[in-house]
Amino acid sequence: MHAPYFKQTFPLVEGIVQYKNTNLFCFLHHSISQICEHLDIKTNIKISSDIAIDHSLKNKEKVLALCKAVNARTYVNPIGGIDLYSKETFEHENIELKFIQTKYFEYPQFDEEFLPWLSIIDVLMFNSLDKIQSHILTNYELI
Repeated sequence: MHAPYFKQTFPLVEGIVQYKNTNLFCFLHHSISQICEHLDIKTNIKISSDIAIDHSLKNKEKVLALCKAVNARTYVNPIGGIDLYSKETFEHENIELKFIQTKYFEYPQFDEEFLPWLSIIDVLMFNSLDKIQSHILTNYELI
């Protein structure tokens, strides 16, 4: 038995898994790019090592340098970093700091009890592209 959107998702997964470059960064970048293309996400993904800053910087200093180099007015970090960065530190540099928190997203997984937060592959296998795109646009909170 296949998941409802197996036929539209499996070629994507197969293309990602069969990617020939053995460099982990290249593999992950390709994976993210392919998923974005599949979901029609148009965000311009920049490789931080291609941005002219002092790459010996670490932590918030590096993030701030990257933000300044691309003239960012807002920096959005995953919610897991809420204890790492201070809004005041970013405000001092005229950059607004936000944290993104994904909202709970439940969907049928065959006739089984729902298991949340499994993977993007699970989301793609069990949801239409329209539904996923709608959730991408609305199913989060900025803190």
